[in-house]
Amino acid sequence: MKPIPESTLGVGIIGVSPVWGWAATAHIPALRALPNYEIRALAARSAESARAVGEMFGVSRVFSDHQQLVIQPDIDVVAVTVKVPHHRELVSAALAAGKAVYCEWPLGRDLDDARAMAALATEKRMRTIVGLQARQAPAIGLVQQLLRDGYVGEVLSTTVVGVSIAGDALVQPNAYMLDKTNGANLITVPFGHSLDILSYVLGEFAELSAVWDVRRPLITIKETGEQIVKTAPDQIAVIGTLTTGATASIHIREAVAGGTGFLWEINGTDGTLRITADAALPEIYPLTVAGARGRDEFSELAIPQALTSKWPALTRLGGTPAFNVARAYAAFATDLDHVTHTVPDFADAVRRHEVIAAIEMAAASGERVKV
Repeated sequence: MKPIPESTLGVGIIGVSPVWGWAATAHIPALRALPNYEIRALAARSAESARAVGEMFGVSRVFSDHQQLVIQPDIDVVAVTVKVPHHRELVSAALAAGKAVYCEWPLGRDLDDARAMAALATEKRMRTIVGLQARQAPAIGLVQQLLRDGYVGEVLSTTVVGVSIAGDALVQPNAYMLDKTNGANLITVPFGHSLDILSYVLGEFAELSAVWDVRRPLITIKETGEQIVKTAPDQIAVIGTLTTGATASIHIREAVAGGTGFLWEINGTDGTLRITADAALPEIYPLTVAGARGRDEFSELAIPQALTSKWPALTRLGGTPAFNVARAYAAFATDLDHVTHTVPDFADAVRRHEVIAAIEMAAASGERVKV
């Protein structure tokens, strides 16, 4: 067994399933690739599930009660990877216990949830991180570098178009996403992650207009064949002006056979950057960057090794859903050591929820809204 560095951060993960889930897909592989983290406890929905995940992942301390996990003295960071409606309760418990928290995105079901959690983190003076890990993708670092170097000149406009999951059928564990009030749907997940990297790179919306619609109101649950009424939108289009004055538009939709997975263009006075992926989930799918200056043809731009290998231990995770999550954890450890802020925290999550709330207002009213 390899020695554990003295600076190792103990992690407890709430929301681990023995058969399915984001914790097993991303968080556990990410943490196990980092020498300065150790998974010290897991929590699942039931005692039976807790025992199963403990055996599966080789973690001896497992709980069916999250309160027991958050009070463990050797847990420094609590990762909350459950369904969104439960985020506030679990995050609040961890913060009250004096733990740093990594909460998956969206932070809450709505803006009120997000603001309450951010306020509690401030009150308790605890560091936080929210799962907007697309910011950590090496391709995003390249885009920022190119913009700083004047590759496109002055940014005039930007456009994002993308397709999310197929919209006619859904697996049972994701059925809760059909209910808009649960807070996890097209606008918060594929649209939210796409919005976040656009805003992170180019600046926030100053004002916007929006439309959304439910074009497929009946969705089939794959395992049972049951049809469920969907209230969450499956078409979202936003157009507005960024604080820089640039025009920006985003259209994310579901179930477009053969449609563009993810295409983000940044158009400037001197050139254009084009960022692409297989789906409108830039936090998961690898991003490719291409560029053209003047009237040249587009060509792919290589991502510098300094960006891809910033944390060499994570190279083997490249191309997997764990890659950007691991880079977020690595950056968070550095932030904790140096009192810096390089990963999105709960305050950043509140800002993203504020923009989504403005989009909802614009879509409902049909009017242009200041953000």
